[in-house]
Amino acid sequence: MLDAVIHPSISTGRLVGDIGGTNARFAWQTEAGAALSHISTLRCAEFDSLITAIRRYLSQQALPAPHAFGLGIATPVAGDYVQMTNHHWSFSVANLKSELGSDTAVVVNDFVALASAIPALTANDFVRLNEPEREPGAPAVVIGAGTGLGVASLVADGEGEYRAVPGEGGHVTLAATTDVEEQLIRELRKRFGHVSAERALSGPGLVALYEAHCSLRDERPKPFTASEISSNALGNRDMACSEALTSFVSFFGSVCGNLALTLGAFGGVYIGGGIVPKLGSQFNRTQFLDAFTQKGRFANYLAAMPCFVITCESPALIGAARVLQQHISADA
Repeated sequence: MLDAVIHPSISTGRLVGDIGGTNARFAWQTEAGAALSHISTLRCAEFDSLITAIRRYLSQQALPAPHAFGLGIATPVAGDYVQMTNHHWSFSVANLKSELGSDTAVVVNDFVALASAIPALTANDFVRLNEPEREPGAPAVVIGAGTGLGVASLVADGEGEYRAVPGEGGHVTLAATTDVEEQLIRELRKRFGHVSAERALSGPGLVALYEAHCSLRDERPKPFTASEISSNALGNRDMACSEALTSFVSFFGSVCGNLALTLGAFGGVYIGGGIVPKLGSQFNRTQFLDAFTQKGRFANYLAAMPCFVITCESPALIGAARVLQQHISADA
């Protein structure tokens, strides 16, 4: 796992965080194994740096400096220096540890944190999208759209445990399966050059899809946000918004199918992030599953893979706490 880790002594009072391009979520753990408390969300745009956001959180919650912290952050993590992909924050893990006066610091990709939570969740923390059961020990895919498109995988370590493996599958090249999708990708290419999956499957991506549909309809796009596009689509108030959400779900299913096919994800496909779980029962599972399995001769292969939407609150915080404990235990 490509983590930035500093290994000193074991101590109590732990800060965990899930740092996305829009929101920074924090929680506190009094000691190893304790329930998370003092859960709070801050908007990243309101702070000039991660350390100022952490200090605001600790002050608001009347908490001391943490003896250890574990953060999942929306960017690749390899080494001490961390630069976010979809936000301007950057920092040195060693400097952050020093500024907080912490004994132990662990920083991983946010979807490594999310994936690490999956083994600790129960059936009540998911909504099942299809009927197949998980195959014990088989790989799993974790994916989610929010400010960006995050992807990670879970693989068995041979000792009865699952380990999260980071990746940047959100930046694979987006492929078309219909003539309309080819037209949409052509519109997106004019704007972005390389059209990655994230260019369509994210909050900004949903806006880009809406604007592309408006272009195909020869209409001037309105200044809708991603949430307004979803709301308009679900309320049948705007045809271009409806088309954009339909395209979003189809592209999402196709990308999930590609990842599952690549990994052989009979351990499950788990969908998190800030968009799909919020759609709830209005997420078109039939449309998603049709796109997920639309892989020619391997349609039945994919149809045997279970798909879930993660519905529990703050799963990445749970995962960040688990990753932190794994590193502390390994160093003990």
